[in-house]
Amino acid sequence: MGSITGIKLKSEFDLLPFLDKKTVSALIGKTGKNLDKKILGLLKNGDLINLKKGLYLSERYLFSQPDKKAYFEYLANIIYCPSYLSLEYVLSSHGLIPEGIYSLTNVSLKSTRTFENKLGFFIYKNVKEELFSGYKRIQKGNFSIYTATKAKALFDFLYLKRNLSKDYFYELSEGLRINWEEFSVNDVKEFEGFVKLSKSLKMERILKEIRRVKNVN
Repeated sequence: MGSITGIKLKSEFDLLPFLDKKTVSALIGKTGKNLDKKILGLLKNGDLINLKKGLYLSERYLFSQPDKKAYFEYLANIIYCPSYLSLEYVLSSHGLIPEGIYSLTNVSLKSTRTFENKLGFFIYKNVKEELFSGYKRIQKGNFSIYTATKAKALFDFLYLKRNLSKDYFYELSEGLRINWEEFSVNDVKEFEGFVKLSKSLKMERILKEIRRVKNVN
């Protein structure tokens, strides 16, 4: 990896968790085409990693992080905001589905998008504003991360799931391989709140079958 020359506050450059183009400009003292040329050189040398157009991170900062999983979760909130971690990634993290999920799946108020970069895939699904809730802020080391609760992650997953058969009981009890032992009665009650917000007949039917699977009145 080449050295970063001509950069003001080099230590700050390598300590920032992410950098937008304006920040890079301030730190290296360049603008316009000169800035673009410098950024291209830093990307080529491996000093910078491109997250998406106009958003970068320092490779040194990345390698300095002891908990890269927490760092990637934090970046998921930054790459496309407002957003929070949800769907398969959160379900897998809580042991609700058996599959290991390596893409970071999120819910956003913005249009559905996928970003692929050196770190992996960051997937964002759109929901309407009334359903942009049910998430919490957790602290992992130096990173504040917005992530869905178990109930909201499952709601988002089922609400946005395409090609779900109308045999909801089969899907919930077998087809989707959901580990219901990790979903408490309180989680069911929280899930019900999101169903009411959604005003979705599909989700009302799914809730009925969840109660049946969980044997909850």
